[in-house]
Amino acid sequence: MAHSDPLFEFLCRMGDNTLVLGHRVSEWCGHAPALEEDIALANTALDLIGQTQMWLGLAADIEDTGRSADDLAMLREAWDFCNVLLVEQPNRDFGVTILRQFLFDAWHVDMLQRLITSSDQRITEIAAKSIKEATYHLERSSTTVIALGDGTGESRNRMQDAINLLWPYVGEMFTDDDVDVAMAKAGIAPKSSDLRDTVMARITDVLAEATLQVPGGDFAHKGGKTGFQHTEHLGHMLVAMQNLQRSYPGASW
Repeated sequence: MAHSDPLFEFLCRMGDNTLVLGHRVSEWCGHAPALEEDIALANTALDLIGQTQMWLGLAADIEDTGRSADDLAMLREAWDFCNVLLVEQPNRDFGVTILRQFLFDAWHVDMLQRLITSSDQRITEIAAKSIKEATYHLERSSTTVIALGDGTGESRNRMQDAINLLWPYVGEMFTDDDVDVAMAKAGIAPKSSDLRDTVMARITDVLAEATLQVPGGDFAHKGGKTGFQHTEHLGHMLVAMQNLQRSYPGASW
């Protein structure tokens, strides 16, 4: 995704992350392994979609071309999305779902905490509204990762498989580009790389308590946040997510 206004692109990155992950989590509705998890995941998805409305709503105001938050969510193509690749990964099983949620939450809470002191008051207000939900998400995903990792042999094996699968997508959350530099220079948001130490310390502490092994190597898949390259999973997800709006353009109720 290329746009002349780095603020617009930054807002889309924040909104696309929560939108795509929110939809992924919502796919568990009616299919979770326990009723309590079904309700908890549905509530998490609703929180993330609510945050999306704020981020993409502000992005639409900044763009000022007549598009709304709904238009940005439902009428863009896959290559226009700028979410990190981590959040578009399929659910696969509950272990992958909760581990993906934890990895994102660890980054999300730190980012929102820093955005509360943004030089842009509108961003400060969105971050302040979102941080309580994100903090709860992190508390819940952390304790669940620990319980499953330090649980039965079966649950531990599944969680280790999940971290092995998702780890190569973690590094993208800390890569900098021109948008990051512009936001940091304006005092609007930190550079992505500034979050690495704090977030990685949080992640490794929880994984250690969960008795899970952190994969070695620094390789990281990239391209999602710039819109340059997504996995095939995003396109398939958008077909389902955008189907109603594209089948009945302008429908409302």
